[in-house]
Amino acid sequence: MIVVGLTGSIGMGKSAAASALKRAGVPVHEADATVHRLLGRGGAALAAVAAEFPGTLNEGVIDRAALGRLVFADPAALARLEAILHPLVAASTERFLAHARAARKSVVVLDVPLLFETPTQARCDVRVVVTAPRDIQLQRVMRRRAMSPARLAGIEARQLPDADKRRRADAVVPTGLGRRASRGRLLALMARLGYGAERAAAEGDS
Repeated sequence: MIVVGLTGSIGMGKSAAASALKRAGVPVHEADATVHRLLGRGGAALAAVAAEFPGTLNEGVIDRAALGRLVFADPAALARLEAILHPLVAASTERFLAHARAARKSVVVLDVPLLFETPTQARCDVRVVVTAPRDIQLQRVMRRRAMSPARLAGIEARQLPDADKRRRADAVVPTGLGRRASRGRLLALMARLGYGAERAAAEGDS
């Protein structure tokens, strides 16, 4: 089984790429979605985060905006949050991979915003970076609610620059030419890696 790490800087189209792969039937584990579940009602990180960051629990879920305000400009607070979340995300990733192996999947994708900044990259056989020109990236990002130039600068300060990601990547997928073109590039890459092999094998055995 080939494990593909999918990443990209903010506004580069990573979430759209992951969605396109899922719609095509590729198994995708999304780190961000996992964090949402961990912080949601009944989430495994709920009690620990609420205890570590008083005032963030609101109606049985973690108020992500309130939590963000506490950790955004405080590296020590962010490190405490990551110490709670990262092991739980890693455990979720391992369960996903074990299930995929048991199902004899040929290719799976780990969608990780900070792939190169965390040990997760060591779990990947192929590292794919999505990228777009700076002007397109800024247009996408500044349409987001509560985004500002200062907030963007803070986010980018915690991420490896796009140019460095591209240098470290095994494959780079441009997203500035539209979703159809990006989807075509992604699916062609998955096919080269062998995606669909288990389906063809099953058909041959029938």
